Amino acid sequence: MGYVREKLMITTDRLVLRLFHQSDAAIVTTLCNIYNIYKNTLHLPYPYRLNDALSWIERHHENFMTDKNYDFAVTDKETGELFGAIALSNNKRFNHGEIAYWIGEHYWGNSYATEAAQSMLQFAFEEKKLHKVFARYFSSNPASGKVMDKIGMKKEGMLKKTCHKRREVSGFSLLRNN
Repeated sequence: MGYVREKLMITTDRLVLRLFHQSDAAIVTTLCNIYNIYKNTLHLPYPYRLNDALSWIERHHENFMTDKNYDFAVTDKETGELFGAIALSNNKRFNHGEIAYWIGEHYWGNSYATEAAQSMLQFAFEEKKLHKVFARYFSSNPASGKVMDKIGMKKEGMLKKTCHKRREVSGFSLLRNN
């Protein structure tokens, strides 16, 4: 992982994780306005509209600069194509954070989430000096659990019936690192 502090970006072998720009809003809208993305994420609305993307992106820089949350666009290192998003929250009081991500459905199966998540863990521990990082995924989305397993996260528990989404009560698997 190569974190470039001056540019607020992380580079990996194939990816550049960078802050979102307002000009990314249209592609974010296209990528997020898919039911399979909605059903596997906790906070995205459906349908997903351009205003949703614009208001979400609007908060990123301030959140980053105040060490609340680090939201990155997951992009192709060569072409700049936007694949998805990855974020790390920062709970300063307890010195831990949570990783969350989504990758556009068209890009699934290319290990972009794994590569981005691995670099985000490194960023969390090496740059932000967090004590612990955790992640959650819906039981109905085992592929996300495989990503977490590949980056060395260990299952810590199951949060049963903790979320009402899609008129269902869902649980999460909770994983941690460190």
